[in-house]
Amino acid sequence: MNFRLLPPARSELLNAARYYDEQVSGLGRDFIREVRATILRIVQWPEAWQALDKEIRRCRTHRFPYGIIYTVEPSEVLILSVMHLHRHPSSWRKNLQ
Repeated sequence: MNFRLLPPARSELLNAARYYDEQVSGLGRDFIREVRATILRIVQWPEAWQALDKEIRRCRTHRFPYGIIYTVEPSEVLILSVMHLHRHPSSWRKNLQ
């Protein structure tokens, strides 16, 4: 199964990586690697993580305080948001508009 990031999710990923790189050189790259590893876990076991509603799930990253919000489509995992976990729990919904 493949995965695809919605454009807002890709922006969230890149903005967070830039932020982490501003804090410590190379930390943004580590963040992107961690998000990718999390997405690969999702692709391997798409039904394994917390259901937020009937079709939407969240898988947390290990090292960073982020959750990958996704839905399982017939041919792919669709990443809706790369969300910092200190944001309002439903802030990812803006990416669906």
